[in-house]
Amino acid sequence: MFQNGKLFLPPPNDGSDWKELFKKLAAAGAGRALGEDGFPAGPWTPELLAEAISHIDSNRVGVDLRTVQLWFQDNDRGISAANIRWLARVFGCDDPEATAACQLELSAAQARLQAKRRQAKKADGRAPDRADEPPGLAANDEELLSVDAHLGVGAEPGRQKPRFSLARLSEALFSGGSPLNLPASVFAGASALGFLSYIVGIHSAVYLRADNVAKEVGFLWAPNWTFLFMVLLPLFFALVTELLAFWTKEGRVVLLAAADKTADDEGWARSVEASSSSYWAVFLICVLFAGVFQWIGVCLIPLLEGSADYATSWGTLATVRPDVISVPVSIGFTALAYLYMSLCFYLFFAGLILLHTMVHDLRKFDAEEKALQRAVSHDGVYELCFRLIRGIFRCTIVGLLVALCMKAQSSYLTSNAKNIIDWLIGDMSSVLAGRDGASNGFHYRMPTHYSSLLVAVSALLVFVYGSISLRGIGRRFRISLWKMVTVVALLFASYLLIDAFVGFSVILIIGVLAAVYGLIDPGQERVIEMGSEQRVP
Repeated sequence: MFQNGKLFLPPPNDGSDWKELFKKLAAAGAGRALGEDGFPAGPWTPELLAEAISHIDSNRVGVDLRTVQLWFQDNDRGISAANIRWLARVFGCDDPEATAACQLELSAAQARLQAKRRQAKKADGRAPDRADEPPGLAANDEELLSVDAHLGVGAEPGRQKPRFSLARLSEALFSGGSPLNLPASVFAGASALGFLSYIVGIHSAVYLRADNVAKEVGFLWAPNWTFLFMVLLPLFFALVTELLAFWTKEGRVVLLAAADKTADDEGWARSVEASSSSYWAVFLICVLFAGVFQWIGVCLIPLLEGSADYATSWGTLATVRPDVISVPVSIGFTALAYLYMSLCFYLFFAGLILLHTMVHDLRKFDAEEKALQRAVSHDGVYELCFRLIRGIFRCTIVGLLVALCMKAQSSYLTSNAKNIIDWLIGDMSSVLAGRDGASNGFHYRMPTHYSSLLVAVSALLVFVYGSISLRGIGRRFRISLWKMVTVVALLFASYLLIDAFVGFSVILIIGVLAAVYGLIDPGQERVIEMGSEQRVP
């Protein structure tokens, strides 16, 4: 029988439990589209079934491949009510009546499976375990497994609410829901601050320094508060989210299969949880030191005392232009801005930790030489590894651009230029005309130089770690890897040389152009066979 061009098998209603019924329908290929010859296309595989369920229009969450693999395995685990609905859609060929019949039979089969387990428990006289929970504890094992995969531990009867984990929460922000959620939230926060700057009147503001130099210090003229949070960080989060989804749902599965290892459903969750101390350390540094303490030292104290050793910016404009913004309003606006900044930079460093975790996950396959040899001989493994380092390379570029924005704005504030654009053009003009740059008689403390260096070095270390980890298989895309290293080195040098000498803007422009090209075309993983050797063009 066929429905909507797909093979439909009416529910047998033979008293089969969930496992028995699923094996019959999956082996027959129920719900699969007919082949070109008009015959059934064959049985379902975990990958094909997971893809079919995820492509259902009304299913926004999809289904994890590991969950579908459990359905095919010889165990006594059940299925969630939500997935019964989606599975019935597949087996019912998207026909309302057929879907309703399949859903009814699947639900009944699930109930029969639970009844068998309760009887087996009574017969054995043993306590319930992972495979035998009381019926009132949970609807099915699949939901418990989903929770356990995030916890990294086994479920227990009567288990209390899981303890809070910053590592799991941070990973969920990148992996949960739509990949647009996190970048859009960061962009929305930056946009809100921009609108508030208009409202309070500091979006564009010029003040006259003591040496009669006019300086533009408006909020919208600061690239480390506009371009950084509206473009660079959303781009970074989008890249990390995409790479994380690829690694957890495709990369790890292929590598485990290539290395002849059984699927480790809790391996990734354990890897994330192992870095829990790192997440807490980064959170305290970003929120407490980069957020609260820096706000107190750079904004609050200067606003209250009326002077400071730091260059005047939009945050302390009230000390020199009280006609533009008052001190209380400036305190409130800067407090909100620094809170937003500290949380965003925590997420930035959390993204770097996740990149490190992915590389560390890959290094596990290098623990045993034989396992690695089996893995790298598997078709597609090279492409997976190259895709991982290519994603890390892109994230590193964005991280270095973030540091570059921070240092450039800090250096401009101490210069004699009217705005940051005149500062860069003036430096380039000095080189072309053979003039010496104008020196600045003021000497300010610049804490942003230190924080930007932390950002740049952190991003660089993740890339170096990833490059070293691929030394065993990197020969197949050695040329592309060297191109990545060159671009990263050039961009890092551009960051270090900002305002170091007259003409630094030339190197800065070259570095930024190379970075943009690297983001667009980070390299190809095409492998050309040449006799016994292989190389990448």
